[in-house]
Amino acid sequence: MARCPFRFSIISFFKNSRKITKFVCNETPSKINFTLLMISVIIPLYNKGTLVERALGSIAMQNFRDCEVIVVDDGSTDGCADVVRRYAATHQIAPIHIVRQENAGVGAARNRGIGLAQGEYVTFLDADDEWKPGHLDALYGLACGYPKCSVFATNYENRMPDGRITPNHLRHLPFDGATGVIDNYFVMAAESNPPLWTSAVMVRRNALLEAGCFPVGIKSGEDLLTWARLASRSDIAYATEPSAVYHRGFSNPRPPERNDEVGRQLELLYRENKSVAGLRQYLALWYNMRMSRCLAHRMYGRAWKALCRSMRYRPTIRIAKPLVKFILFGLRSKQ
Repeated sequence: MARCPFRFSIISFFKNSRKITKFVCNETPSKINFTLLMISVIIPLYNKGTLVERALGSIAMQNFRDCEVIVVDDGSTDGCADVVRRYAATHQIAPIHIVRQENAGVGAARNRGIGLAQGEYVTFLDADDEWKPGHLDALYGLACGYPKCSVFATNYENRMPDGRITPNHLRHLPFDGATGVIDNYFVMAAESNPPLWTSAVMVRRNALLEAGCFPVGIKSGEDLLTWARLASRSDIAYATEPSAVYHRGFSNPRPPERNDEVGRQLELLYRENKSVAGLRQYLALWYNMRMSRCLAHRMYGRAWKALCRSMRYRPTIRIAKPLVKFILFGLRSKQ
């Protein structure tokens, strides 16, 4: 393990019969070289005025202070940027920069933030999500402990509108203990809950730029495609203890886009990286998810096409069960 630029003390303790390693920084913020070590936190903001204060509050609770916050107002109409300004004026928090642009989508907003970022590392926090205390410490501890990686992430928990918390279960984790390196991202992602969630990921800024940042013009799946591109280029340093909170809603997913740009780009990625373990199965998973969304909106023709693509990459009869069940139900309802 490489020596960290900070002087860390490592405290090992047991919690729920599982060993956890916690990194505590002994360096004071006044001694930090901001040019070399700063983390840029990017918040894409679109009409989340009632929620963004919670996200900002979770940043203010972080012990790690060598960071900046870039809020990209993506053409909001609810005055949420003013909420950010008022919060920054009355709370102790990292420097906040607010930039406004015409509405161009979450991918374009994140890319705008990446372009403005001054940090070596870039992390993201959606306006309706939040971090637990110690999240940035955990991410920077991973960056220090696994310097050959370009992607760093922690596990996360799912919180429902009714307050229920569901853990993010992972399968095929390639290491034991609190932290380690994921070198089989696509195997994990194809067989378990997503190991990466945008609000729990930190990336070297130069690695994001080399990967092309986030695709623009895609309404759903732009983050999934970005993590897939990065995972095909770099291993992922990972902490199993959840330190980010993904706030899920009960609303129905939006209809799938007519042109499946995510599927097209994933197929291109597969053709260029056929030897990457699990990527074929991951591509099948994408089409399976698209099929389910098409069925939810009664788009049977697109659902059939997605099923055929999924079967091409992972031929198994259980993938077709949702479509068969839905069609049979529809036939019965017409009788």
